[in-house]
Amino acid sequence: MELDPTYLSQAARRMEELEREMAVPGVAAHPESFKELVREHQRLRDTVQTAAELERLRRQLADNAELLLEDGGADPEFAEIALAEKEELEARIPRVENQLKMLMLPPDPDDSRNTILEIRAGTGGEEAALFAGDLFHMYAKFADAKGWKTAVMDAAPSDLGGFKEIIFLVEGTDVYKTLRYESGGHRVQRVPTTEAQGRVHTSAATVAVLPEVAEVSEVEIKPEDLRIDLFCASGPGGQKVNKTESAIRITHLPTGLVVACQDERSQNRNREKAMKVLASKLLDLRRQQDHDKMASARKTQIGSGDRSERIRTYNFPQNRLTDHRIGLTLYSLDQIMEGQLDEVIEALQTRDVELRLAEQMKPGH
Repeated sequence: MELDPTYLSQAARRMEELEREMAVPGVAAHPESFKELVREHQRLRDTVQTAAELERLRRQLADNAELLLEDGGADPEFAEIALAEKEELEARIPRVENQLKMLMLPPDPDDSRNTILEIRAGTGGEEAALFAGDLFHMYAKFADAKGWKTAVMDAAPSDLGGFKEIIFLVEGTDVYKTLRYESGGHRVQRVPTTEAQGRVHTSAATVAVLPEVAEVSEVEIKPEDLRIDLFCASGPGGQKVNKTESAIRITHLPTGLVVACQDERSQNRNREKAMKVLASKLLDLRRQQDHDKMASARKTQIGSGDRSERIRTYNFPQNRLTDHRIGLTLYSLDQIMEGQLDEVIEALQTRDVELRLAEQMKPGH
């Protein structure tokens, strides 16, 4: 990857402009616009710093090669140290290059949004519900390791402790940017706890990743398009957990979308949460329709959000995870299920960045 000095000088100039804008008295009194200035400044600063780091590593590698040519043969101990440093630099440089590529792409305005994850058990009955529960715990542990907050918005537990469906909010820095690739069909191959003869079964769950709307008003929702039903919240096995009708179910009549929330004891709080989920789903529906109109986008983006696409297989007997979109296979499924998703997500991000950069460099872009 060759660095464009013109691009970097433009980035540095834009940083100076932003610093002047942020220093204007009273600009911080408008939190949203000020936040945008800070975000753009941080991205440009990270870009310039990462480019400088890449240049430093490349110079270090070149100097290392010269030293090996000049003195390596005369001093075996020195040659061993220099070779070890060379291997370390050669491994580190591609990672910094990928980081720089990501920073150079136009930012997606949704990257910094909090995210709603919806996990639904698919084919496989009770085993599919248990797998949906395992996916929820995997994402919750991953979020915890990142310092993010999670909050369950609605859940339909199964009899054996899994979930027929669970919807939860993840709050933190760059949540959607990180989790956007998780949308799609997840397949599991393992021996269910209910299987007496030790046969491997295949089950499935679907994951939807929705960028949370900051305000419901971001999406036009007409009151006459809604049907709102009240019911008593229920716990595992269907028993009622309170006697008042605090749970809310909202049906959006034009699209048929249905959302429910029973996590809060307050009817108003459940309504607020349900409306946020509905607005996020409508925003996601609009985005999917846009993707359908731009068929080429599906070919150049990993995170297309197509729920029907089988994206990943979790094979427990072989401790293997396979991501079918990029042909990635890892034999560390036990660690991944404990929330160690970084290697998977970094590989997806790298491939996505490569495709998007290639698309951007085509004539006419």
